[in-house]
Formats: sequence, structure tokens, C-alpha cells
Amino acid sequence: MADHSLNNKVVLIAGGVKNLGGLLARDLASHGARAVAVHYNSDASQADAQNTLEALRALGVDTHAWQADLTRAGAVERLFSEVKARFGQIDIAINTVGKVLKKPIIEISEDEYDQMFAVNAKSAFFFIKEAGKHLEDNGKLVTLVTSLLGAFTPFYAAYGGSKAPVEHFTRAAAKEFGARGISVTAVGPGPMDTPFFYPAEGADAVAYHQSAAALSPSSKTGLTDIEDVVPFIRHLVTEGWWITGQTLLINGGYTTK
Repeated sequence: MADHSLNNKVVLIAGGVKNLGGLLARDLASHGARAVAVHYNSDASQADAQNTLEALRALGVDTHAWQADLTRAGAVERLFSEVKARFGQIDIAINTVGKVLKKPIIEISEDEYDQMFAVNAKSAFFFIKEAGKHLEDNGKLVTLVTSLLGAFTPFYAAYGGSKAPVEHFTRAAAKEFGARGISVTAVGPGPMDTPFFYPAEGADAVAYHQSAAALSPSSKTGLTDIEDVVPFIRHLVTEGWWITGQTLLINGGYTTK
């Protein structure tokens, strides 16, 4: 019988030093993980990486941070190889990396299109690939997508469109990795109260999103609180072993499947 606790588990979190990823790192460490490896992309996140490492060490877990541009397949391969070499195993891999663009289709440039698909689709594909190669049997693989996969809305063609392939990657990987007991899921939060959300939105759009969900009055800002997403993902990588090949949408306080 597989152990579905976090005891003695090694966790890798891409985009794991701030916002949702940083909170996940702390949460999984506090619930028994043996080691938590965190990734970040740019020099601008170095201070967040240091703060996260200090917080994880204070919780008594082994940890290390890697800086890498995951839009390069070789960088994803090196990340998994180096994490496994340092900690001996990888049991849980979570990819929170993403880039948002809110813009009418007729205004999106080729460069913007390429950037969105490199960050949101290409990096996710190769993260899933390397997880399939490196995860221990009965491992867990989670990718963050967006609730826009279940929405009918304008101006997010490049963002939602570049996240949409990950839903198929998830289903395919669940079939291919399932014989080893590996569960593969995608989680699509609604608009979250993080610095990732606000730069893409005007004041009117922010006000709309803060009141759009039925449970908006129950959250701190009306948006999805990252503190509410964390236990959901923790469940997927522990007790949710039977959920695989699915995209689970978390939209401003309610979930659909």
C-alpha cells in the first residue's frame, strides 16, 4: 500500500519562492515533507528565494533553490536532475509557473504570442515530461492552469489559449504514468489575490472580479485567496491519490470538476 502522507517525501515546486508557490512550499514543509526544492526564474526573485529558504529551514526541512528559465527544455531537465542528485528522490512535482496577458486578439503581436506559449505551454510540457522520468513510483504531479479554461470571456485568448494545451498534456500523462501509480492533475484557480493578477487588469475589471463569484464576500478581497488553494493542492498530493487526468477549476470560492 502506497504511503499517501508527506512523511519522508521530497517536493519540487517550480515558481516556488513567492505567492502561491512560496506558500505551498511552507505548507508542505510544515506538514511533514523531508525536503522542499524551490525554483525561481529571475534575479528579481532572489530576495524572495532567500526568505523562503530561511522559512523552510526554520521548519526543519532540507531545502535548496534553483534559478532557471524553464522555457528551455534543457533547463527543465537540469532542474530535475540536480534536485534528484541532491535529495536522492522526487516524490511530488508542482508547477506554478505562468505568465498572463489580457489583450484583444487583434492587438497581440507574434512576440507576445510566442512568449505566452513558451511560458505557459512549452515549460509545462517539459516539466511534465521530466516529472514522468524522475518521479518515484506513486508520485504526484500537479500543474497550475486557470479557471479560464472553463470560461467564455474576451481578451484572454493568448493566456487561456496557452494554458489550454496543459489540460491535454495532463490527460495524456495520466494515462502514460498511471501504471507506476503516479497521479497527474491540473488545478485552475480563479483570479487570485497576488501581484500576478493586478498588473493585467484595469480598475473596473478588478472591481468586477472582486464581486463576480457567489462566495466573493467570503474571501478577503473578493478574489480567490491563495490560502484556500493551498490545502486543496495538499489534498491532491496526499489523500487525493485517486484523482488523476483531471483539471479541477477553483473559481473565486467554489470548485467544479
